Amino acid sequence: MKVIALNGSPRKKGNTATLLEKALEGAASQGAETELIHLYDLNFKGCISCFACKTRGGKSYGRCAVQDDLTPVFRRIEETDAIILGSPIYFGTVTGEMTSFMERLLYPYSTYTAPPQSLFPKKIKSGFIYTMNTPEAAMQDRGYIQYFKYHESTLRKIYGASEYIYSCDTYQFDDYAKVVADRFDPEKKAQRRKEIFPKDCEKALGMGAGFTRA
Repeated sequence: MKVIALNGSPRKKGNTATLLEKALEGAASQGAETELIHLYDLNFKGCISCFACKTRGGKSYGRCAVQDDLTPVFRRIEETDAIILGSPIYFGTVTGEMTSFMERLLYPYSTYTAPPQSLFPKKIKSGFIYTMNTPEAAMQDRGYIQYFKYHESTLRKIYGASEYIYSCDTYQFDDYAKVVADRFDPEKKAQRRKEIFPKDCEKALGMGAGFTRA
């Protein structure tokens, strides 16, 4: 059993990375082999719309033809049993790095047939972990859940079972006194970090452990 997590945050020790590490810890506790990939370490771009993955009879049909740092990552994903994506929410969406990665991860395996089919060679489990500075009430008002469910639906159609968790109102800065962020109450942020974030870590731990079960 192997589980790969992909960090779409530029921070390697931030909220997103911490939750991904917890998810992998949960998987490892059940005997899984785990790997964490930081997308910001890689040199790649989004889909270039070459349609090589859609060309009838082409050697790259169902595979991304672009050769870059994602090429070996996609090979490892085809050999894994579960993937977990993680990203902070910037201006209502995942990071640009994660968006570019998802274009390359999803498009080649999705057909233009009616009905659409998946060209991924097997069924694997997938998950998504979202983090955000936004409080939960505002997140609900802005329609984030519908956005998360769209990702969940797309991942399910291509790979198989999928789920997501999110962490809201996160502690964003190491020292709030050093940044211009007067709209936030540092004490309330610190309290939430102490009381709520550990619960989010437990959810991530449970997600990772659950991916090892049949």
